[in-house]
Amino acid sequence: MESLNWLESNILVWIQENLRITALDVIMPYISKINNAGALAIATVVVLLLIKKYRNVGITAFTSLFTEFILVNVLLKQIICRTRPFYVNDALQYLGTLPKDFSFPSGHTGSSFAVATVMLLCMPKRYGVTAIVVASLIAFSRLYNGVHYPTDVLAALVIGILTGICAAKIVFPRVSAWLQKRETE
Repeated sequence: MESLNWLESNILVWIQENLRITALDVIMPYISKINNAGALAIATVVVLLLIKKYRNVGITAFTSLFTEFILVNVLLKQIICRTRPFYVNDALQYLGTLPKDFSFPSGHTGSSFAVATVMLLCMPKRYGVTAIVVASLIAFSRLYNGVHYPTDVLAALVIGILTGICAAKIVFPRVSAWLQKRETE
């Protein structure tokens, strides 16, 4: 694992040396910060739940987000206990707030893709595509800021997409039918 950590931290050093610019050094920590503790994902779910037309999407997104949280934050981070990249490679300077939990997988990325995937599959495309773009920016910000290895972000992206697909295929039709039945009673 140490050699993988070193290899991946060098990718982050390359990003730091070749892609960092002053404007993005200000913007990218902010992009990460909007989803600290899943804040943006949770706020999106709450908004969806409050809009009657999209309540079914809100329940589905909540299911995806909750499942992603259990997999990423409760299970995988605690089992794998991967050290953050800036502790492995002294050449890497992180941006933003110092994370206090383990690195693998990225909770920011997983939570944003868990909700964005549901939105892409269950809402008009303009909302879903926008959500995917925001989730992608959050994922990239984790690399740009030097706080996650590429495989942390990739694994979380896959988990978020899979929980979103499962929720959209299993939960969404059932919740939609249940809400529609409730309205007609």
